[in-house]
Amino acid sequence: MPPDAPLPQFDDVLDAAARIAPHARATPVLRAAALDADAGCTLAFKAECLQHGGAFKFRGACNAVFSLDPASAANGVVTHSSGNHGAALALAARLRGIACHVVVPEGAVGSKLALIAGQGAVLHRCAPTIAAREAACAQVQQATGATLVHPYADPRVIAGQGTAALELLGEAPDLDVVVVPVGGGGLASGTVIALAGRAPAVELVLAEPAGAAETLLSLQRGERVTDFVPDTVCDGLRGTLGEPNFRILRDHRVQVLAVDDAATVAAMRLLLARMKLLVEPSSAIALAAVLGNRERFAGRRVGIVLSGGNVDPDRLPWVAH
Repeated sequence: MPPDAPLPQFDDVLDAAARIAPHARATPVLRAAALDADAGCTLAFKAECLQHGGAFKFRGACNAVFSLDPASAANGVVTHSSGNHGAALALAARLRGIACHVVVPEGAVGSKLALIAGQGAVLHRCAPTIAAREAACAQVQQATGATLVHPYADPRVIAGQGTAALELLGEAPDLDVVVVPVGGGGLASGTVIALAGRAPAVELVLAEPAGAAETLLSLQRGERVTDFVPDTVCDGLRGTLGEPNFRILRDHRVQVLAVDDAATVAAMRLLLARMKLLVEPSSAIALAAVLGNRERFAGRRVGIVLSGGNVDPDRLPWVAH
């Protein structure tokens, strides 16, 4: 997305909600009194781990795919992804009957790659760097004419991700704050656009791994931090904050909480024990941020987006490997 390109607006989120309604699942909002006691506040969990493809990513991918005109759609779509976005785009493309190419970095979680392949996408391997991903995508585009659907910087993706917050507000209209994970920033920026348009008094707080806290640093410095090596169990949050995502989050003065991996894994186990939900570390981090900052959230009504549940059962973070 060019630096001077217009950013998605609230109307784009509303359009996305209508566009994906025939395809996306309206996921439930769940409550757990025991976790309210642990957190010292009232929690409402938007269970995007139960979304098609196992993550919120289907919303943005679906909006992007079904926004394409017929001529563009005929050439298919391409993206780079460590898992959830690739699986979501592959599913959306299959629903529309078009080709999907996914560039995947070496070392990606095996269960997530299986989901991508299972939806019929063509996998293209590359080195585990953003530069290698982008170069491979460019090669596929040149060879196929496919439309690039960026995992988080595409305005159609951002608008689609914002629809989860719209649904959350519909089920829990009295929230004081919403907490979501942040990696590349698609969910975060879509959420803040939705909140600003529908419930501007509701605060957005982002949860970010302490070992990959470039969003926190970027917003503190007022410019994107891109030179970092992520070190976190949250594989879905290792990406670099997108340029349009940074602008959106900066303009809305969004706050970020850095969370240690140990706290994230503990929250993941707590969600399994108390709610019988197995979610990814990249999802559990939002609850970990609340539990680790009790004074900040005390007595408030807090919405948490459980962003995904694509966990490799052979690589649970509390099991020795």
